[in-house]
Amino acid sequence: MQESLILVDARNRAIGCGEKRAVHEAGLRHRAFSIFLVDAAGRLLLQQRARSKYHSGGLWANSCCGHPRCGETTRRAAERRLGEELGVRVPLQFRFHARYRAELDHGLTEDEFVYIYFGRAPAVLAPDPAEVAALEWTTLAALERAIARRPERYAAWLRRYLLDHGAALRGALESFRPRRAAVRRSRVAA
Repeated sequence: MQESLILVDARNRAIGCGEKRAVHEAGLRHRAFSIFLVDAAGRLLLQQRARSKYHSGGLWANSCCGHPRCGETTRRAAERRLGEELGVRVPLQFRFHARYRAELDHGLTEDEFVYIYFGRAPAVLAPDPAEVAALEWTTLAALERAIARRPERYAAWLRRYLLDHGAALRGALESFRPRRAAVRRSRVAA
């Protein structure tokens, strides 16, 4: 099935549609989304992309990513892809926009205006093996160290998010960390 993506200008205004493969071959700017799922311990879910993917196969990336189709809202597309890739449906919170351009394998180029969403990971995931080769939980600090040691193992967009938006990622993660309940101490009259 051919998929039509939303082409955008530098200010994220839709300016047309284009077939997914042709858009990446020409390096045209388009709308995209990335999702970070977070567990109860505040760890991020990473996915290793299936080796059969049309680009970046076998690389580690954030929990889920993709593109809205022409006529589809970005949030709706993000919810759709979560179901397609990981077999889950969770409430998503928009956190920030990212912008990047990267040369990929197979002569393809990403030039994306990205909506970054966060969500609480469910207890059970059902990844589609045609999309996802493996899953891994990690802390942001451990991910930063791993990318510094072996950047070639990670998708270009994930590396850019950490490089260009580290503070925004940390802030978003902070809102998902468990809060310690305040302990009230009361005095007992003697």
